[in-house]
Amino acid sequence: MPSANAPAVASIESLGDGALLLRLGETIDATSNRRVHAIAAALQAQKPDWLIELTPAYASLAVHVDVTALHGDDPLASVRDWLTQWLAHARIDTASAIAQSIEIPVLYGGDAGPDFDALAVHANLRATELIDLHAGGDYTVAMLGFAPGFPYLLGLDPRLHAPRHPTPRARVAAGSVGIGGAQTGIYPFAGPGGWQLIGRTPLRLFAASRDSPSLLRPGDRVRFVAIDAARFAALDEHSR
Repeated sequence: MPSANAPAVASIESLGDGALLLRLGETIDATSNRRVHAIAAALQAQKPDWLIELTPAYASLAVHVDVTALHGDDPLASVRDWLTQWLAHARIDTASAIAQSIEIPVLYGGDAGPDFDALAVHANLRATELIDLHAGGDYTVAMLGFAPGFPYLLGLDPRLHAPRHPTPRARVAAGSVGIGGAQTGIYPFAGPGGWQLIGRTPLRLFAASRDSPSLLRPGDRVRFVAIDAARFAALDEHSR
């Protein structure tokens, strides 16, 4: 296993005519994901003139390029060469990435979590055990996707892994906390979805009017906190 500040190893491929994709692996795992976020932070700190933005995923990083800031017949080729050299010599410290820690209050079960009871049976757990396992996890925002502000979270206890529904629901309530395979996540908006729903948070995960629209960012640390219906109602009123 490479040290925390070992040179980054990644393959680079074109992503359309204005971006490159750095691949650091092929699986969903915490080690690859930490390196993705560490490379993103180091590249952002470098601030190349051609860099527009970075989009991290589980084991890859999309590098969006302003080709008008470059010269030559093949601007992306010059960026690919630059990235190859930079990755060969950069010392990427996965422990140095700056991330915020956020607590997400959740009302578990009942109408807020229509799949909670079935999941407890599936996992052979009592209700309190399921809550303790889910709320006791240390999660990392591996990536945002599916909908604006939707966090895919790594760190779910294996005992809570559960398949998605074969037929998605037509409507999932905003703030619903779900489990899909080895991941847990939160629906920022009402809409269709196929994850196992175990609760809801009253927090607004995405609001275009905020300076930072998404409450969570890739690389952030998340802890869930169980709340009751009265606390949910109070927080829900405050977040409107």
